[in-house]
Amino acid sequence: MGTDLDSVFAALADPTRRAILSMLLEDDMAVTDVAEPFEMSLTGISKHLNILAQAGLITQERRGRVKWCKLDPDALRDASIWMQGFGQFEAVNLDAFERFLAAEISAAGMEAEEP
Repeated sequence: MGTDLDSVFAALADPTRRAILSMLLEDDMAVTDVAEPFEMSLTGISKHLNILAQAGLITQERRGRVKWCKLDPDALRDASIWMQGFGQFEAVNLDAFERFLAAEISAAGMEAEEP
């Protein structure tokens, strides 16, 4: 497969990065515009953007003095193909999947604490 699935899924594991991807569905955005709705520093947003770029989910380019972000429309193709291979997953709700994993991890932790 063309993209590194581990990088893609690691990038998608964070709710901030998923929100950024949703924002970029609308149009290309300047980094400062991406950062605006989040309560974190520009450095923090830049770290999230770098992870998304390393996973191949976005591209970044300088236009004059402004750095712009663009969603790569084919970026999720390999991950989607991989998930479709399981058949029972038609549309994957990543937020629901994250909650499921958190519940499983929590339950496993409780079982480990019991004598």
